[in-house]
Amino acid sequence: MIEASIIGKRLRIAVLNRDFLSTGGGAERYSIALVEQLAQRHEMHVFAQNINHEFPGVTYHKIWMPLRRPRWVNQLWYAAATWWATRRGFDVVHSHENTWHGQVQTVHVLPIKYTLFHSRTAWRLALRWFKVVTSPRLLVYLWLEHCRYSMHGNRRVVVTSTSLQAIMAQTYPAVVQAMVVVTPGVSNVPGPTSTTAKRAARTRLGLPLEGKCVLFVGNDYQKKGLAALIEALRQLPDNVFLVVVGNAAQIPAFRDRVNASGVGLRVFFLGAMKDVSDAYCAADCLTHPTLEDTFAMVVLEAMAHGVPVVVSNASYCGISGLLCDGVQALILNNPRDPADIANGIKKALFDDALKEALVLAGVSFVGAYLWSEIAAQQEQIYLRSVCTDTQ
Repeated sequence: MIEASIIGKRLRIAVLNRDFLSTGGGAERYSIALVEQLAQRHEMHVFAQNINHEFPGVTYHKIWMPLRRPRWVNQLWYAAATWWATRRGFDVVHSHENTWHGQVQTVHVLPIKYTLFHSRTAWRLALRWFKVVTSPRLLVYLWLEHCRYSMHGNRRVVVTSTSLQAIMAQTYPAVVQAMVVVTPGVSNVPGPTSTTAKRAARTRLGLPLEGKCVLFVGNDYQKKGLAALIEALRQLPDNVFLVVVGNAAQIPAFRDRVNASGVGLRVFFLGAMKDVSDAYCAADCLTHPTLEDTFAMVVLEAMAHGVPVVVSNASYCGISGLLCDGVQALILNNPRDPADIANGIKKALFDDALKEALVLAGVSFVGAYLWSEIAAQQEQIYLRSVCTDTQ
């Protein structure tokens, strides 16, 4: 129970996220959305090394980065620097990073311990342990993660999906009682784009006005399945083109792959976008053949814009555990199979009745995932943490 004296209190909250960038991935945009919502009721302080964000009522603290490489040294430095900076003066410290401090820890990715040791037995397990004990990088990452999930009386562990919750429970059983699911959300639900607005969006982005647009959004092209999607494009009609939004640093390698596949003129790389709305408006479907996603915020965002979605199954993508195949989305059996991807895209683009049903069901589904409601869930976690501190 939350004490009546705590309800309505304006809290002083420290948020830890190394990259506070609107052009970042889902974890960064999740953090930003919550900060923007909660800044309307609480005093929000962001501690980050890379900051490209401004919002009324938010105070930004730049954490020095003495070394960008190796990353594990910087991670250790960031944890120590933020511990020192937030050790007093805050009601709640909320970390989105591997740190040993913070009453609230939000987990966006699979635990390192899980990725290293899951399903390994006998000599394979022994070899993996040998790799770990001879690697300062892995030892530091595992130590930080162990500290992060060492339970204190008031620590809360937030996970972004029920699938990640199950993996966390298996990997760190001590956190089970402290875990709560807080999914990503969307700011609003604009719904389907008119033909005129779609053409205008394509004009602004420099895309073909005619033809069917398949959208891919992701910063890690390999992990999010772009390679298989490019191969799938070869099996689709010539009037279907692919638009790729995400980390510009990965474009050269994948442009070579596109050219080698013979579909170079049908693929458009837009790089990272601060606001992806125009890309959603320009699209006829979103395809997300991810190989690893604890949720996949881009799926929610596409649905909110009335864009039908083709997405990996729940073994690969957390949001798919909430979806029904052929109802809110088309779910891939095998995201590594270009034929499976191409078949899903054909249905989303050319089966008009199915497309209309997907759009209606998708828009209805997203209505339950507004950031205003998600932020209220997060606020309750803060209040419970403060309540525990005062007991």
